[in-house]
Amino acid sequence: MNEPDGTRPESRESGEAEKRLSSTELAELALSIKRWGEELGFQQLGICDTELAAHEERLEQWLSDGMHGSMDYMQRHGTKRSRPPELLPGTFRVISARMDYLTNAARPATDLLDEPETALVSRYALGRDYHKVLRRRLQKLASRITEEIGPFAYRVFVDSAPVLEKALAEKAGLGWIGKHSNLLNRKAGSWFFLGEIYTDLPLPVDRPAVNHCGDCSRCIDACPTGAIVAPYTVDARRCISYLTIELKGAIPEELRPLMGNRIYGCDDCQLVCPWNRFAGASGETDFLPRHGLDSSALVELFSWTEEKFLTRTEGSAIRRAGYEGWLRNIAVALGNVDLSEAENPAAVRSALTARMDHSSPLVREHVEWAISVLAFN
Repeated sequence: MNEPDGTRPESRESGEAEKRLSSTELAELALSIKRWGEELGFQQLGICDTELAAHEERLEQWLSDGMHGSMDYMQRHGTKRSRPPELLPGTFRVISARMDYLTNAARPATDLLDEPETALVSRYALGRDYHKVLRRRLQKLASRITEEIGPFAYRVFVDSAPVLEKALAEKAGLGWIGKHSNLLNRKAGSWFFLGEIYTDLPLPVDRPAVNHCGDCSRCIDACPTGAIVAPYTVDARRCISYLTIELKGAIPEELRPLMGNRIYGCDDCQLVCPWNRFAGASGETDFLPRHGLDSSALVELFSWTEEKFLTRTEGSAIRRAGYEGWLRNIAVALGNVDLSEAENPAAVRSALTARMDHSSPLVREHVEWAISVLAFN
């Protein structure tokens, strides 16, 4: 959801690859690219063309319905998101890659859901910022291709520009977009990151994935805030991931009690998905939990100074929420603690009281809400 990262494409005259490489050589190169990608730590790579008309139509309807909330950048780039050649002129193919991130080293999220005084952070954000990890690997892959065929035009993306990454991954055969809007793979579930290389290389394309959701509606039923308003349609304005990360203002009061102890993102729709029984553990040390964020008490995290927040979240995706957003989210989580069942109700009250005079009106408002809610339990 970030803005373009400024990665510059390598330049050469369009059409040079067609002149230099035969169809047989391009097919062999495609196989090599997938092999090199796996050697670099990706679990799967696929190749697709850039035709996304059906996805563009759904995106325009979603935007028209206002389901993007305050994410104005979703509209600002126009059709660049659904028409790759408009984002990078000359783009003819997209190399899509996925990398697993789930780790057995983290405390299970299902356990944390039963511990309201413990913070629950989305699994993808527990370790090092995935943008940096995947971007570096994809750049290495592009460099390896250059070594093989010489300079070619490309640009690497990892959630860093207007890219319909899930639609492209689906076309490239990496999985299908599930009813919760995440990409699903029959052999790996949905616990993985995606990244792309836009290129003008006329590589052979892979067969698109087939949808296997069937009649299952577990993700829809499990969403805490009812954000999955219809199969394959998520209203971001109700999604906890949006509320805790993208939203910069006040969280709607009617949604706060539904957030529980989720302070950064939400994985509930993935936790109940049957396909995730096939998900394997990642071997990437970069994705291991940092600073105990898989088992930290809410009151401990709420006590962090801005300096400590910036230090502990250096190189982490959590930085995106910002310090104010971090405190806002935790204040809501503290307000959702049932003091009659809390191990240390005095600590919860004390943590909130200590922030009543915070310099941020946004933080103060959420602290006041939490204190008022706790007064009734």
